[in-house]
Amino acid sequence: MDNQRSGRAYSDDKGPDQKKLENIRTEIDHIDMELLHLLNQRAGLCKEVGEIKSLSKESVFKPFREKEVIKKLISRNPGKLPDDHLRAIYREILSSSRKLQQPQKVVYLGPEGTFSFFAGIEYLGHSADLKPCTSLKEVFQTVENHEAELGIIPLENSLQGSVGQSLDLFLTYSVYIQAEVYCKTSHSLLSSDQSLAGIHTVYSHPQAIEQCSNWLRTHLPEVGIIPVESTSAAAVRVIDEKGSAAIGHERLGDMFGLNTLSRQIEDLPDNWTRFMIIGPTPPEGGHQDKTSLLFTLPDQSGALAGVLTILAQNGINLKKLESRPLRSEKWKYVFFADLECDLSGEQYQDLKKELSGRCSSLRILGSYPAGTYISAL
Repeated sequence: MDNQRSGRAYSDDKGPDQKKLENIRTEIDHIDMELLHLLNQRAGLCKEVGEIKSLSKESVFKPFREKEVIKKLISRNPGKLPDDHLRAIYREILSSSRKLQQPQKVVYLGPEGTFSFFAGIEYLGHSADLKPCTSLKEVFQTVENHEAELGIIPLENSLQGSVGQSLDLFLTYSVYIQAEVYCKTSHSLLSSDQSLAGIHTVYSHPQAIEQCSNWLRTHLPEVGIIPVESTSAAAVRVIDEKGSAAIGHERLGDMFGLNTLSRQIEDLPDNWTRFMIIGPTPPEGGHQDKTSLLFTLPDQSGALAGVLTILAQNGINLKKLESRPLRSEKWKYVFFADLECDLSGEQYQDLKKELSGRCSSLRILGSYPAGTYISAL
């Protein structure tokens, strides 16, 4: 039956909108080929940089340089591409560049799927070679022994304060802070079940349970709450256990094939964790924004006030000051401090000598760029 007899109009001619769409797609294809060429050209240059760095034993990870690259790009961004998209794209480009220069092993408190794991992905990108450790001690030990180039550790939480174990481990292991990142901590309820109705048991890390306690009392008042070693372990636990749910990162659902029964169940939404990237050697290059240090003081009146006075006289802002028990000596304390300055700079050489004279011991943990805030977690 021809088109006339069927009563339908038929034409091979495409409308103006369809032609315009095809032209745009052709142009996008052309741009993609240009991008592919430029990315490969960039990759070749990165390999050359890696060869030079390998001869000089220079570190591949340059957080200040990376921060400056992104800052410059954003300052020149005409605006059609949102800044957060630009950051995400270049996070992966820089991640690939590091791996092309020299593959780097990055250790974190595992198993895969913990908040430390996702912090590593968000900051170092998907090309980073992330390897889990069974404890924070193992993370520090592995980095100190040069068995990994970098480590990721949680240092403090905006609601619950410092991670005391991380601070204590800085006393034992000779590692250095390379960078910091602030990640938003948001929890979801994950399960193989389809709804809340059949949930009778909830698993998670004790800290996650505490952060969601009000939500649990309101929405699941009768369930059993069972703490486990990590949010990732909780997700694994509920895969084949009907009527159970896990509290953890929403992406755990994608990793383990679980349903997200409820999102953002934390009691206080403005919950951030500060993670530090540590390495076996002091960070190199760049005008850094912050310095972290450990110091002990003589047991005499005004010892701490003297240190604080020196900092104030030099116009240095103290961002954090915390004392921890010095385990080798009872009733003795070590101080952890964050300073808003680059103490590795030449202009602070006299200041460091003055501080050393005031302190019984002084150890600079690293000078590094101020961390970015990543709300994806």
